[in-house]
This record gives sequence, C-alpha cells and structure tokens, in this order.
Amino acid sequence: MKVRSFWLALLFAATVQAASPEPPPAPGLRPQPQQAIAARVTASLLAHVHYKPMPIDDALSAKIFDRYLKSVDPERMFFVQADIDQWGDARSELGRALTSDDLGLPFAMFNLYIKRAGERFTYARSLLAMGFDFTRNESFQYRRDQAPWPKNEEEARDLWRKRVKNDWLRLKLAGKDDKAIADVLDKRYEHSLKRIDQLKSEDVFQIFMNAYTMAIEPHTNYMGPKAAEEFDISMKLSLVGIGAALAEKDDYTTIRELIAGGPAALSGQLQVGDRIVGVAQGQDGVMTDILGWRLDDAIALIRGAADSVVLLDVLPANAGPDGQHRSVALVRKKITLEEQSAKKSVLAVTDGNASRRIGVISLPTFYEDFEARQKGNKDFKSAARDVARLLGELQGEKVDAVLIDLRNNSGGSLMEAVELTGLFVGKGPVVQQRDAKGAITVLGNSTAGIAWSGPLGVLINRGSASASEIFAAAIQDYGRGLVIGQPSFGKGTVQTVLNLDRVAKTEDARLGELKFTIAQFFRIDGGTTQLRGVAPDIAFPTASDGEDFGESSYDNALPWMQVKSADYSPAHGLKDLLAGLLARSEAREKGDKGFQCLQEEIAEARLQRQTKRLSLDEAERRRQRAVQDARLLSCEGATEADKDARGNPVRPEAAAGRLRALRDDGLQADERNLAAELADDKARKSARDVLLDEAVHILGDEAGLLEPPAGFAVSAGRLPSPAQ
Repeated sequence: MKVRSFWLALLFAATVQAASPEPPPAPGLRPQPQQAIAARVTASLLAHVHYKPMPIDDALSAKIFDRYLKSVDPERMFFVQADIDQWGDARSELGRALTSDDLGLPFAMFNLYIKRAGERFTYARSLLAMGFDFTRNESFQYRRDQAPWPKNEEEARDLWRKRVKNDWLRLKLAGKDDKAIADVLDKRYEHSLKRIDQLKSEDVFQIFMNAYTMAIEPHTNYMGPKAAEEFDISMKLSLVGIGAALAEKDDYTTIRELIAGGPAALSGQLQVGDRIVGVAQGQDGVMTDILGWRLDDAIALIRGAADSVVLLDVLPANAGPDGQHRSVALVRKKITLEEQSAKKSVLAVTDGNASRRIGVISLPTFYEDFEARQKGNKDFKSAARDVARLLGELQGEKVDAVLIDLRNNSGGSLMEAVELTGLFVGKGPVVQQRDAKGAITVLGNSTAGIAWSGPLGVLINRGSASASEIFAAAIQDYGRGLVIGQPSFGKGTVQTVLNLDRVAKTEDARLGELKFTIAQFFRIDGGTTQLRGVAPDIAFPTASDGEDFGESSYDNALPWMQVKSADYSPAHGLKDLLAGLLARSEAREKGDKGFQCLQEEIAEARLQRQTKRLSLDEAERRRQRAVQDARLLSCEGATEADKDARGNPVRPEAAAGRLRALRDDGLQADERNLAAELADDKARKSARDVLLDEAVHILGDEAGLLEPPAGFAVSAGRLPSPAQ
C-alpha cells in the first residue's frame, strides 16, 4: 500500500469545506455511497494505528454524539430540549453508523437542524417589523455553549427575540436609522436561509466525521476532497489558478486582491472590486452563471489545470447590477502564495547614543512542498530554505540581532522545524518522538553549518503551536536564544496524513484524507510541550487562558509526560543576561502607553468572557460604548510625533482610520463595503505592534550587553557573558 504521508507537527484545525461546484441541492440531504466507505476505512485505521487506538463502543459513541451536537449547534440556539430527548437512543448508536454502512442517523439529525435553522431565521425576519423596547432591563446571553437547551418553542423564540434585538441595537449604536437597520438585518437573515439551502452532503459528512475523529483526540481530523486540497495548498503555498483573492459580497464572487505576477494582474483587464458572474472552461466553453453560488464552489470552477484557459464573465467594480459586462480570458498558472511565506524587515532601536538594527523574520507557518521535494525539484518551496535566504540578506544588511516571529504560527511540517533549528544551532538533536509502542526516536539536524550565529530571539503567543513549539523549545533548551512573549498553545503530538483512496484501493471514489496522531514529541531536555506549552524567558501579558484556548482547553488531550534527555550540549551565557534584560523590559513597559492600553484591553476581554451577557438597555449600552470609545481614543489617538510599527510617523487621519476600524459597526464581514473594508485593513496594519516593539528592544539590549562586537560573537556551544 503506497501512502502519501509526511510527518506533521501540524495546523491544529481542519476546515469544513464542500467539494463540488454544482448548484445547491434540494432540502433533505442524504449520504453518498463513497461516504460509507470513507467512514468504514477511517474507523478501521483509528481503531488500530492511531497513537491512542479506540474501538467504537458505547462510551465513544456518546462522545461522538455530544461533539456532533456541539458542532452543529454550538451555542444551543436552534434545537430545543424535545429535539435532544428524541435522540436518547442515538447516544449509543451513533458510533455504529461508522461501520454499518448506514449513515442515516447522523444525516437525520442534521436535516432536523436544517429545519430548525430555517424556522429560526424566518422568525427572526418576522420580528423586524415589530420594533423593540430598548428601555427594558433585560440581557442577551451570547455565549451559550454551557447553557441548557431551550425548554420549548416559546423559550427558543424569546432567545431569538433577544438575539435580533441585540443585532438591531449594535447597528443603532453605530449610527444607523431604523429603516437601514431593518434592511441590513432582513438581508442578513435571508442570506443565512440561503446558505442553509446550499448545504451539501459533503458538509454533513465532514462535520460528523470530525465529531468522531476529535472525540478520540483533538488533532485527528477527516478531510473531504475539497478540504484535503486546501490543506495541501496551505502546505505547498501554491495552487493553479488566476492569481486573485476572492470574497463573497452581496451574492457576487468579488475580487478582493490581485496577486502580483499572476495571470489576473498581468492581464490588465481586472481590478479589485470586479465581480465574476460567470465561468466557462476554454475560450469557447459554455458559460456557467455563478451569481449567488457559495464562494468555495465558485473558486473550484475558476481553478483548473495549469496552462488551461478559463473565460470569465465580469461585471466591473464601478458598474451597477445592470451594467455592461466584459469577457476576460486567462491562462491558469501556478501561483505562489508569497504573502504567506516568510518575510523580513529591519527595525532600529535606540539606547542612549547607540542605535542597533534588529532583523525580524515573520514566519506564518512551517510550509513545505512535500511532493516537489520528493520529485527532486531543486526549487521546492520550504520554510527553512526561505528563512536561510532571508538570514543571508540580513547578514548583508549588517543587523545586530535576529528575531523570529512565530506568533499565531500553528505549525506545519515537523522536518521544517528541525531544519530551521539547525540554521541556528548546527548539527545536533532537535526533538524526540515517541510512538504508540513507546519507542523513542531522536530527530536532529545533520548539517554542521550555522546560518546565523548572532543574538537570537523567538517571539511566540498562545497561537504558536506544534512545529513552532518544537523550534522555540529547542532554541530555549540549547540556550541559543531568548524566547519572548506569551505561553504557547501546548500541542505536543505528531500527525501524518493518509490518502483514503490509496488505503481502500479505490480509483475514482474521492474518499478524502485522514490526518491522525501517531506519536508525541518531546523536548531534547526530556520534557514535553503537551498541555504546558513553551514558557517564555521574558513573558508578556496575555488575554487568553488555558480554559478557553490551547491544548489544556480540550477535555481529551493527551497527558503531560517526560522522557530521558537527549545527548546535547546547552550554552549557558543567556542565563547571566536574563535578569538585567528582564529589568530593562519591565521598566519600559511601565512607562509605555501602548502596554498600558494592552493591559486595559486584556482586562476588558476577560470581563466579557466572564459575563457572557450583553445588556439590551440602550442607555446602558451607550454608557458602555462611551467608555470603550474613550479608551480607544486615548490609545489610538495620534500626533505628528507618533510612530507606527515600522518607526514611521503616523498622521492623525491614519489613527482616525484605525479608531474607526476598531469600533463595532454592527456589521458582519460580508456586509461591509469592499473599499471601506480594505481601508480599515490597511489602518489596522499601520497600528503600532506593542509586543513586537518590546521584543525588538529586548534584543537590542542583548546586543548591547554582548562583547565584542555585538551580533557576531555567539556560537552554538557557548554564549559569552558580559564578563568575558
């Protein structure tokens, strides 16, 4: 059995995507024959080759039932208690659907959800003509994941009345009049009804399968054909298409961004805001109307084989609904997603009369084009290769220190993490891996050369997971650099991906792929990042905690454990510097308005998480909004002397744009005007990055303490202390 597999310290969530670009089906979704095969093959694999093999019994079936309900109705807004009660026997029967070739039960449950969702949104629309009394002392519980199900229809309707009332109040507080509010909400709920009608069998199956896989362990996921394709794109950072980022706006597939060097940009015939309303395959192909289609379906039709022609029917950005269309023919090409690749910048910090240059490399994910690498393609896409190139460029720019920014980097290829570590420590062990039988393998870098031997920092947060934690932990264990930021996610498991078509030896079934846990990884000091994550050497304040986000928030995460230390030689010089660096950092934080604002934001976020409710009294909400606006104005207000994250002056109008972007406008993402949305995105990006600024200052301090000269005296074996 040939298996397309590679070791992953992976992205920790699989997306739920549909697979086919066809028009929406009629209500009443039914399982497809290939889905029963995929379920049976998956169940067999997870019962035998998972790191934590679990046969399907009554206990597991109950867990699947609970997770399936949570996936379908996470805030308990659609079902009522009677719906749940009628499925009493399903708690022990649902798991058997995976092996019996009968998926009728999970589909019946989902079809009832479709019915209830249709009823709820139809009722929501009916409320818009009745008006609301905003002087009543009542509240809306917006976080209901632990709340009881509504007892009956009357209670469900009251819950939805409060939801609609809150939606109305948010828009009212943002300055919209009653007519505009009613129009926005009616369109919103109508859109929700339409999206319910567009759900497909593939959606239901993937939700159910992930309720099963994640009942075993949090990082095991089933990926349908479309989700598997998107996962491969995220790893390779490339796809075949026209080179345009698309968004759904008012039922139109709208161009949000043109990728430089792609067919769409090079053609000169398309611009941001243009709407694609039809797609044909080939210059003379039959045009398919895609107005109102799901975005993923439209994208699937626009993508295709390399060097093939796609013909687009385009409604220009500045044209009305009845405006003049134009036809645009493009040749599909391989598109490299450079925006998601490693990026570098150089930031300057000043300490008295001394100015130091800090190179910052931002790495969004540990990507690797595994297929191209296997084929021997010398130019295969790789995170470690890209970082090595950027380090060479930074050497040429004579930086004094390097900061690797791994915030919100959820992982990727394990071997990329190993190779990236080698760029800073040279040859030696990086991570230990323990399989289900208890056998331990030490993975290390075999290349002796070091790409950067100067002062090093690693910036992490709660969103840094898996491969990010492997890298940060190894740098910390070797004493090679400072880990700065917030405690990491706490994922210490390794996954592999199996193509189910190859496992089942089917030809055209398109069963999808299974990503499942096969091992735990351990630090070279013998500890693990599982549950506990990587603790920074210099910690920043954080709004998240283990109960809401991170490995410790899962009720079935693997336990923390420890193995023997690997054979490695840590450096010790950083320990001598740490106390002084920490003292300087704390002093800066106390006098930094940005850090004060961050602390206020954290306190506000924690308070909101604890209350889980919003007042529906207009006067109270206006009072709350005034307090929030005052805080935002204080934190985001700018003068000509203010600086952005790059050290450039910030104009007052730019700060006003950021303030507008941060305020609640009551709208959902697809309801905002594209031009205003892009302007707000630009304003947010211009905001000062307080944590990055402080991390850069810490490395500037370190470079100043090291002798002589700062930035070039460090080796993997021994970091000089100030006394040397």
